[in-house]
Amino acid sequence: MDLNFPAFEGPLAQRGIGVIAPFDLALERELWRWVPMEVSLHLARTPYEPVPVSMEMAQLVSNSAHLAAATRDVLHVEPEVVAYLCTSGSFVNGIDYERSLTKAICDAGAPDAVTTSGALAEVLDQLDVHRVSVITPYDEDLTGKLHDFLAEMNVETLSSEHLGLGGGIWKVSYRTIAERIFSADHPDAEAIFVSCTNLPTYDLIEPLEAALGKPVLTANQLTMWACLKRMELPIVGPGKWLKDVS
Repeated sequence: MDLNFPAFEGPLAQRGIGVIAPFDLALERELWRWVPMEVSLHLARTPYEPVPVSMEMAQLVSNSAHLAAATRDVLHVEPEVVAYLCTSGSFVNGIDYERSLTKAICDAGAPDAVTTSGALAEVLDQLDVHRVSVITPYDEDLTGKLHDFLAEMNVETLSSEHLGLGGGIWKVSYRTIAERIFSADHPDAEAIFVSCTNLPTYDLIEPLEAALGKPVLTANQLTMWACLKRMELPIVGPGKWLKDVS
């Protein structure tokens, strides 16, 4: 039998990203749209917590011991970077705590680590953005913690919209999200940040950037951008301004 047939030369060499997600993540399909073919995503989840999306949940899912355990769960498949894919859990206690989470992941054995809010900070710095509008699916209190996190970076929140949802965030329609983004936009905002890795945004970014003439930055987009950057791979998917800083 001739085994020189091209099909036997595969599969494509795989490069991995470990993803630590909150227990309620429902957007795995969207995550895969952000990475090139040779990249595989290896997910681990934080333990189930019987509470609604809230300040309390953000505190619970950002427990560094849980993140360390989840990191160890994915290390056997040799990811090049491990991402804590949660916006509220990585901003709720401020910048110093966000940095402690990446340290906890690396201390557990990851070769490199990012968080969603850390990726946001990195992108805003590279784009030299200091005034933003934000939209979140959270309640007012948790949204306020995002404003505080941005203020720590000397980034001013000029306008803000929140949906006040305690669950089912992945079910929000594109129409609702687009309407809220337009409503949240401020003429002096240099970018719009759409928070929460459980809020679907992939197909909205390109048309909204074209309509608004500014970056529309979303949680899953930024997290995958930060991972691919560390792997020296180009960004996949929409995001005109992010491609310029890749």
